[in-house]
Amino acid sequence: MTKKILVVDDEPDLEELILQKFRRKIRSNEFEFLFARNGLEALAKLQGNDVDMVLTDINMPEMDGLTLLEELLKLPTLTKAVVVSAYGDMNNIRTAMNRGAFDFVTKPIDFRDLELTIDKTLSELKALKDGRRASDTLNALQQEMELAGRLQQTILPKFCPIRDDMALFTKMAPAKDIGGDFFDYFFIDEDHLGVVIADVSGKGVTAAMFMAVSRTLLRFTALQGTDVVSVLAHVNNLLCIDNDMSMFVTVFYGILDLKKGEFRYANGGHFPAIRMSGDGKIEFLPQTRGIALGVMEGMEFEEGRVGLSDGDLLYLFTDGISEAENPNGEFFETQRLMDYLTGQLIGMTPERIVTGVHNAVKEFAGAAEQFDDMTQLALQYRPGGNQQG
Repeated sequence: MTKKILVVDDEPDLEELILQKFRRKIRSNEFEFLFARNGLEALAKLQGNDVDMVLTDINMPEMDGLTLLEELLKLPTLTKAVVVSAYGDMNNIRTAMNRGAFDFVTKPIDFRDLELTIDKTLSELKALKDGRRASDTLNALQQEMELAGRLQQTILPKFCPIRDDMALFTKMAPAKDIGGDFFDYFFIDEDHLGVVIADVSGKGVTAAMFMAVSRTLLRFTALQGTDVVSVLAHVNNLLCIDNDMSMFVTVFYGILDLKKGEFRYANGGHFPAIRMSGDGKIEFLPQTRGIALGVMEGMEFEEGRVGLSDGDLLYLFTDGISEAENPNGEFFETQRLMDYLTGQLIGMTPERIVTGVHNAVKEFAGAAEQFDDMTQLALQYRPGGNQQG
């Protein structure tokens, strides 16, 4: 689909330069450029065109770029703005960013830098539009709790990848109320597998909606091949935008290098993964710095790295497991989980471990009603293709 870019600048030569520099993308219908000489002309162009991106100068007659940015915020369409400013004009750049500008380029324009900025801006816009579409879809189901529950199930991946060098098994047992747990897994490339487990705050349709948005943004960002820390930081900033209901999501995200056996991970306020070594040792992975996503923009996250040996397994879970209650109001708790994994499930396959924990929690809970989804993911590294019990 052709991306429309509105260029707002009063320099008469800029239009010809842009049309020349981007002629190939214009001919291939990748880009279509519109031009305006000031903010007033730009607003008139925006009325009749579905513009994806605005590239605007700051100093212009009739309406300057800073005022135009304020007007863009009032429009119903989702449009990203990039400002053009003289090098070193940090006061105006700072004001522009505060008024919603996504990025900036400096004059004289480096067209290679401009092209990279345009590509980055349009990629960001796509992620936001994907998230908004997911949100709009779920909003339409606000009065249909049953449909929202089905959606929670259908949005999760259905089939675990089958390979000799790894084994994966997942399970989510929904509680009575619609919650916001989700898991995900995807190959970033042939040798790097991303795994996610997450828990959204709250219950009901709102949690399901935030879950869909969170998963869409996280998967899209992760598939760009970005490191784990940058993925969580970027998604956190996106989720903070217009988060009027103060929703948040705890996330554990990791990437397994199937060639090297290295697992890199970042944690946004979630339980750390449990490592079950082939020699019988069981322990939590070292905790890394990070809070839940959607709480505050600009938060920093820390990367953790561990090397896995043949047969080592990583077990991820949500608090529906540790906080499952029995009829006496007692919690299953993480220590009971660790004891059960150590005593019953060392040396088992991911499927046996996930199924075993699920059955143990159900037996513990008995007839007590549960209010949290019970979600698990187990990933085993086996470069030698070894099968477990």
